[in-house]
Amino acid sequence: MKIYIGADHNGYDLKNVLREHLTHAGHDVEDLGADTLDPEDDYPRYAYNVATKVLGDDDALGIAICASGQGMAIAANRVSGIRAAMAWSQETAVHARRDDNANVLVLAPRYTDQDTCLEAVDAFISTQFSKNPKYQRRLDQIEELYG
Repeated sequence: MKIYIGADHNGYDLKNVLREHLTHAGHDVEDLGADTLDPEDDYPRYAYNVATKVLGDDDALGIAICASGQGMAIAANRVSGIRAAMAWSQETAVHARRDDNANVLVLAPRYTDQDTCLEAVDAFISTQFSKNPKYQRRLDQIEELYG
């Protein structure tokens, strides 16, 4: 699977761990930065880069990482067609994919330990959208309301 991953300085170390983990698992991972640890960088451009790459590839997923995850989620969800969801456990990652067809996973390394993040990523990637009519109806309503 193609996976786009991006992080600001607060997610830099976790991004590198996840990139290696996913590559070793056989996924095609494109690292969209940060390329260096710069305490002055900002999350919006990394969220945008991940979101726009995911939109251009129907079979891809994205992972965005910042300290609390909130900024990345807000920024990624500004891109029409992106359904970015925060996860702090395997269960929340599964729900994001299965019920809401999330295409970007957002992680918060300040509040979630590395092992839990790895478990959440694996769960997110291995889960498919359920196509349950009630969940599809809700996604259709989001498109109708927000485009």
